[in-house]
Amino acid sequence: MTVLKTSAAICTAALLAGGCSVREMALRELANTLSNTGGAFASDEDPELVRDAVPFGLKTMEIMLHDMPRHRGLLLALAAGFTEYAYAFVQDDADEIEPQDLAKATAQRVRAKKFYLRARDYGLRGLEVEHSNFGKALRDDAKKVVKTTRREDVALLYWTGAAWSAAVSLDKTDSKLMAELPAAAALVERALELDETWDHGALHEFFIAYDGGRSAAMGGSVERARKHFDRAVELSGGLRASPYVSLAETVSVGQQKRDEFNQLMDKALAVDADKKPEWRLLNLVSQRKARRLKARVEDLFP
Repeated sequence: MTVLKTSAAICTAALLAGGCSVREMALRELANTLSNTGGAFASDEDPELVRDAVPFGLKTMEIMLHDMPRHRGLLLALAAGFTEYAYAFVQDDADEIEPQDLAKATAQRVRAKKFYLRARDYGLRGLEVEHSNFGKALRDDAKKVVKTTRREDVALLYWTGAAWSAAVSLDKTDSKLMAELPAAAALVERALELDETWDHGALHEFFIAYDGGRSAAMGGSVERARKHFDRAVELSGGLRASPYVSLAETVSVGQQKRDEFNQLMDKALAVDADKKPEWRLLNLVSQRKARRLKARVEDLFP
């Protein structure tokens, strides 16, 4: 109510000066507020509460977007929100139930893929607010078109590329989507060029999995993945569990280094989730994954 009252007051003043629509101003203020609520979820200590709350928030923002289709803040929030929700809850559920119910796990992965693609499309729309026809140009010549982006585009570049890449990783039978992987990676590579310190190493975390999860024949590199890991840990001060889990899941398993895997998992589980409240939810979700992977060590290292 406070937001709406404030918006109405501002807009009334503007009207007296020959200004704007009360509804339009109120919607814009509310959209600005909604698109900046991610921090409240990120610091929550109860992942299940967030799981239940996020869908309502996402649908509310989609409804708002109908009236303001070029609101860059909403488009970014939707790209990030659907990516995080798909990863932390939908895909994670699939990983957890797969040994017991393959059919249900497969259905969950199909659902996660749809969310990732929805996130990608919102991200592309967000980039097109400042860069017209960006999506089509990206598919035609990714390396060229990403050079038109600027530092203020880094968040959209990351979330769009991360969502796109995640969709590819979930369905390697989709040949059309697989062919788009270089375009997805080009977005995050550009973000890395523009600001490699963004979000305390999140860009480097992406490349731990991207470089470490592909064979050398496919352009992957364990050496690059390890360098990105070192930088991600440095930028986060070792207070994020996710780099440890990512390196263990991709490189340690790929190279069958069981001792390293266990050491990395122990480091992930040793992270104090309360030390950095803004990363609490991320750490809790990563540690949940670490415990699940550690319980499967005999399967991962036969």
